[in-house]
Amino acid sequence: MTESPTPHLEYGVTSIEVMASMSGLDFVRGIFARALPEPPIMENVEPFDCTAEPGLVVIHSVPGLRHYNPIGSVHGGYAAILLDSAMGLAVQTMLPAGSGYTTLEFKISFIRGMSKDTGTIRTEGRVLNAGRRAATAEARITDDKGKLIAHATTTCLVFEIPKNA
Repeated sequence: MTESPTPHLEYGVTSIEVMASMSGLDFVRGIFARALPEPPIMENVEPFDCTAEPGLVVIHSVPGLRHYNPIGSVHGGYAAILLDSAMGLAVQTMLPAGSGYTTLEFKISFIRGMSKDTGTIRTEGRVLNAGRRAATAEARITDDKGKLIAHATTTCLVFEIPKNA
């Protein structure tokens, strides 16, 4: 039996026209399926095994030595990238074609540190409320034993993408 090739990982930004033509769920699933470019910010965390359902995004990643800060643990920015991405993409899954979002604010609480020995972590973003103008979401990072590492909440502005963007 021949293994199917792994889709080529390409980092880049999808055009506004393409994004606006798709439902938010199709857009996020397109990124996760590697049919659309992976956002460049994700090159820093190299996610894998990502899934999207309406209002829910799950991202798996492995922290490594390259994510360390000067005090010898994984930098909080690593968690911030994953939490902000999971919450924002969860919001995106709820949007109709022609709509977009941007993060207005988010808050992170760090519960325990990560190291290169933490292993695979799971970041789950979930929409709390998606309205016409604003959406709220939460996210959690857990280790492979289900222990909470960090959690966050966000408020996002929802808007119509200009037709001639």
